[in-house]
Amino acid sequence: MLDQIKGLHHVTSMAKDARQNNAFFTGTLGLRRVKKTVNFDAPDVYHLYYGDETGTPGSVMTYFPFPNIGKGRSGVGEVGSTVYSVPEGSLGYWESRLAERKVAGLKREESFGEKRLRFEGPDGDGFALAEAKGDARAPWSGSGVPADEAIRGFHSATLRLKDGGATGELLKFMGYEEVDTSGNIKRLAVKNGNGADFIDIETSPGAPFADLGAGSVHHIAFAVENRARQLEVRKALMDTGYQVTPVIDRDYFWAIYFRTPGGVLFEVSTNEPGFDRDEDTAHLGEALKLPKQHAHLRPYLEKHLQPLGD
Repeated sequence: MLDQIKGLHHVTSMAKDARQNNAFFTGTLGLRRVKKTVNFDAPDVYHLYYGDETGTPGSVMTYFPFPNIGKGRSGVGEVGSTVYSVPEGSLGYWESRLAERKVAGLKREESFGEKRLRFEGPDGDGFALAEAKGDARAPWSGSGVPADEAIRGFHSATLRLKDGGATGELLKFMGYEEVDTSGNIKRLAVKNGNGADFIDIETSPGAPFADLGAGSVHHIAFAVENRARQLEVRKALMDTGYQVTPVIDRDYFWAIYFRTPGGVLFEVSTNEPGFDRDEDTAHLGEALKLPKQHAHLRPYLEKHLQPLGD
């Protein structure tokens, strides 16, 4: 069993409208946009990152807003919901805030003994806020959300699968342990993590397979401290039979990717070098940053990318 993985690093999803996406995460949820850059493979499309003050691993939601993308269809073989951690007693505040902003899908619930508020993102994305005990992570304080209610980072993510057995074994190999079961959902946790420590596996044998589109999670990333730890994970996965990509430089972290037995795309990302490698912390996410191979496109991109309205 591996011990290098320290919880979630980021979750990357698809969206249709960049301005709407930016307004939701920075305005409605009160997160900080820590990077405004472009998709490595489609530079005419933004890659937007939202998190805490510095984009700490375990706090960052990222989006590819494709203007002409169709709506995704939920099903198995995907990340069904991404859950944020908020302080105990704060769900009343959030329920009022989200209702005032006409956020869809609001529903109070309880899961594994924790109070939750389920809601949808602008494209029908599945989210929830969970009241977590003892989460000492500092929130981003530059938004209009009071610090006593603000999001601390990720709590967990739910994998919706037709059969969770093989993916559960993979996660155990990656250092997770099964800690609880509720109906058709198994909860796994990583020890000594970064706060974003839980993965829930929801098994739905009769559900159709998901169809990727706006509102869908493209991939989910797990955090390792550095490149040396990442190479150890890569070798262990390949020795076990997984087809893992070479290490890819994503400017703000190094990444490897592989497909899980349940169909979900996993990434393992380094905590280094971080989002302040090309911007001062005080000004993260303000300027358009381009990968060096796309630097020559700046005049075109600055003219054609949708203004974010901030």
